[in-house]
Amino acid sequence: MGIAMKLITGGSLDFRNLIFVGGFAVSLAFVPKQAVAQSSVDAKPSKAAATQNWKAARTVDGQPDLQGVWANNSATPLQRPKFLENRSSLTDAEVTALRKKAAELYDGSGDTEFGDTVFETVWTAVQNGEKGTHKKGLNGVDAKTGFDAMTGDYSSAWLAARDWDNRTSLIVDPPNGRLPDMTEAAIERSRRPTYDESSKGGKRPDSYEDLGLSVRCITFGSPSFFAGYNSYYQIFQSKNSVAIVMEKIHDARIIPLDGGPHPPSSVKLWMGDSRGHWEGDTLVVDSTNYRAGAFMNSSDKLHVIERFTRTGQNVLEYKVTIDDPETFTKPWTVMIPLRHSKEAMFEYACHEGNYGMAGILSGARAEDRAEAAKK
Repeated sequence: MGIAMKLITGGSLDFRNLIFVGGFAVSLAFVPKQAVAQSSVDAKPSKAAATQNWKAARTVDGQPDLQGVWANNSATPLQRPKFLENRSSLTDAEVTALRKKAAELYDGSGDTEFGDTVFETVWTAVQNGEKGTHKKGLNGVDAKTGFDAMTGDYSSAWLAARDWDNRTSLIVDPPNGRLPDMTEAAIERSRRPTYDESSKGGKRPDSYEDLGLSVRCITFGSPSFFAGYNSYYQIFQSKNSVAIVMEKIHDARIIPLDGGPHPPSSVKLWMGDSRGHWEGDTLVVDSTNYRAGAFMNSSDKLHVIERFTRTGQNVLEYKVTIDDPETFTKPWTVMIPLRHSKEAMFEYACHEGNYGMAGILSGARAEDRAEAAKK
């Protein structure tokens, strides 16, 4: 099923790992009914469980037990919307209204939406008193034609129910909840022509090597802040290492805890090289050695610090600091409360022939022939 979807987070960056474009197939066993089951997460922790007296269980090696399946279905936008620029949080009444409206708009009878568009659309619907499943967000997306009108869209029945809380941005630093300014070098990189099969005017791919990493089923990158669509993680622990498996493409990171150094800077990886250690009950993961373009149009100087802290029976606080001096003028930090899920992760059969990629290339050649005929 070919799709072209973007997470709009502001600016003109090429958000490679936050964009996933047609050319993959979902396992035939993964049907809508199962997708609804996949979205089920444990109830939110009680206030008692979230108090400072709560203690995380320990593994046989005495480490805090972070194991299990964890879901990122947060509806909170990455950046604070400009229409809420002076508000870091919502009232409980506003959250209740948003949660109710989201259930109404995304009840499975209409097309779905992705990324920050979900928050913007639901907020606008509440403010305007809109009813029914017909929705139009602040960016003008019309549900009658779908989020991706050219190739067809997923029904919202395929998407996990979103978690709504009082925050207005995932970004917790800078305090304004917005991405820092880009450097001049990053702005210049963003101006380069790119192969973009998801938009009109994008440069046509000449071969499969010109297509994005996710289209080619190589990786969606790490870290990934995308929520609501196959955005589950499974964590395994041993005394000397931690493994984190991401649902999309089943990307797996093996993170040693032995205190060893990163490889030489000449070694570049799409998911970086990760080394972990414990600071009290928090797992700290330090990642370097990224290839340029691995994350949000980043340079190869990208440095990522992740912190995993179990703050309740069913909540794993996931805090990520991005430091790339050649892309952003200063570091920035995101916090996502991952929710424990009792469901197993389903197979994400990205390849399955990957006929979407063949279709993209054949379409590009058809457009080449049409242009040649005009000339």
